[in-house]
Amino acid sequence: MTNRKLTTLLFLFFSCNTIFPQDSSLLKMMDDSLMAGQKNIYATGTFKGIHIINLHSIEAPAKKELVFMIMHRFGKINDGAYQFFGLDNATMRMGFDYGLTNRLAIGIGRSTFEKTYDGYIKAKLFRQTDGSGKMPISASALIGIAHTTLKYTNKPYLNAKYRTQYTAQLLLAKKINRNLSVQLSPTWLHYNLVPMAADKNDLFALGMGARMKITKRASINIEYNYLPAGQIRSFKVYNSLSAGFDIETGGHVFQVHVTNSQGMVEPLYIGRTSGSWGKGDIYFGFNISRSFKFGKK
Repeated sequence: MTNRKLTTLLFLFFSCNTIFPQDSSLLKMMDDSLMAGQKNIYATGTFKGIHIINLHSIEAPAKKELVFMIMHRFGKINDGAYQFFGLDNATMRMGFDYGLTNRLAIGIGRSTFEKTYDGYIKAKLFRQTDGSGKMPISASALIGIAHTTLKYTNKPYLNAKYRTQYTAQLLLAKKINRNLSVQLSPTWLHYNLVPMAADKNDLFALGMGARMKITKRASINIEYNYLPAGQIRSFKVYNSLSAGFDIETGGHVFQVHVTNSQGMVEPLYIGRTSGSWGKGDIYFGFNISRSFKFGKK
C-alpha cells in the first residue's frame, strides 16, 4: 500500500458525512443506535463485540459490566485429512473485560499460543453523534502489554524482560448507517527483543475493519491489518486477513470466522503472522462472549 493510497483511504473514511449524508431519514433508521434523554444523541452498537475478529473494536464493557470471552483457533485447513483439516489441533485465549466506568475499561487474558499473558486498558475519547454532525466519528485509545512464557533454550529469551511486547492503538470508527460500520486503527508495537539486528523493535501498522448487518442479530465482519514492508527482515510476515459471521443472542455474541493468524494478541497477529491465504494457511475459529452486569441498572 503506497502513501498515496493510504492518504486516499483516510480521506474517504473521514469524508463519510458527505458520501452518506446523515439526514432525518437516516436518523430514523438508527432506531437501535439512539440513547434518549441526553443533550447529544449518540450512535451505539457500531460493532456488536469487543473484537471485530482479532482487532479490538471501538466497543467496551459498560460500567460494572464483566465480559467473559473465549477466542478459539483450530489448526490450518491445509494440514489435510490426517489432521481433520486442522480440527485435531487448536489454540485458544480466555479473557475477562470489565468496565470501570462507561468510558474506561480494562481486560486481561491468557493464550495457549506461546503461553502468552496479556492485559490492556481502553478509554473512550469521544463518541459519534446523530445527524447534527457535531461529532462524525467515535474514537478510543488502547494501551496493551503481552508477555510470553513459553520455555526457550536460546539464552536471550531466558531473561523475562525480553519476552514482553507493548501495543498502542487509536481506534477510529464510524457507523455510516444502521447496517454498515467501519473502523481504522493506527497501531504501534514494541518488542523488547527481536530475532536479528535488522528487525525493528518498533513496528507501525494500520488495522481496518468493517461490519455489515444482514439481520437484526447477525452480521458479516471483515478485518485486515496492514504491516508496511521493511520492518521485519529475518522472517516472512504476512498481513493478517480475517472474515467472519457474528450472531448476537441476548447476553452472548458468537463469532465464527476464518483467518491466516494463529495468534490472538496484537503483537502476535499483527507482527508475527506466518500463514498465507494463497498457500492455504487458513485457521477456522470462533469467539464467544458472555456479559454479566453488576449493581443497580
